[in-house]
Amino acid sequence: MIKTKILIPIFNDWKSLFTLLVSIDTQLYGWDADVSVLIVNDASTDVKPDFKYGFVNIKSIKMINMKKNTGHARCIAAGLKYISENEDFDFVIPMDGDGEDRPEEIGALLCAGYESPDKVITADRVKRAESFFFKFCYKAHKLITFFFTGQSIKFGNYTCLPNYAVKKMVNEAATWSSFSGSLVKILKNRKSINSSRATRYYGTSKMSFFNLIKHSLSIIAVFKKTVLVRSISFLLIYGFLILEHISFITLIPFFIITTLIISVIILSRRENILEFNKSLENIVSIITFK
Repeated sequence: MIKTKILIPIFNDWKSLFTLLVSIDTQLYGWDADVSVLIVNDASTDVKPDFKYGFVNIKSIKMINMKKNTGHARCIAAGLKYISENEDFDFVIPMDGDGEDRPEEIGALLCAGYESPDKVITADRVKRAESFFFKFCYKAHKLITFFFTGQSIKFGNYTCLPNYAVKKMVNEAATWSSFSGSLVKILKNRKSINSSRATRYYGTSKMSFFNLIKHSLSIIAVFKKTVLVRSISFLLIYGFLILEHISFITLIPFFIITTLIISVIILSRRENILEFNKSLENIVSIITFK
């Protein structure tokens, strides 16, 4: 039987996690499938409530507790590394624990994975539930990413990764900084399904404007060589065009592009394979709920 691991990073959002687990268990009703869940607790400060629901269709639920908080992207990276080294699996599905990745789409991801086991299946966003401002910023992020990297990235963490893809991801330094950026960089054989971004089960989104910028630049930084070539080429061409019309206004693009280059260089230092290889040393305990 094909074995699938659902990987869920979590920080304090226990109520949403419990609701998600119930929904996943419901979605699996009637399936002849071996689906387990691995939760990565990113050093949550809120006390975890007891899970009293009798999960029927999820085969097992395990949680690894981290000593110190490392952030969403690195939680997924550490989770992939743990699964790669300690679990028997055919597919891994990373998904957010707040309900924004719809559990109703797990079936579509797995069906596509079963049909194309040699490909990574991505859930490409065709509809989002955020505010107009956030949607505008997200579209700007995609355009800027495409302009500077040549990559059109329409998906986030919600994917279906076959075993070989996980093995490649855990040996790539960029995974420690940006999941989607790393995936695009090293895994070209991909297939997509349409996905709708849902609203959080509880509370407000933790993706602030600052975090969105950091997220966007972390993806761009994965392709830093391409960014540098395109940025320098743009500055040379632009500089030639404004040579006789230099002013504070015409120099603004220089300041913006220079800031981008510096930011990309700084964020690219997050791609640390040594830290990634030691990420499982951050585990303080492992709990099995089922």
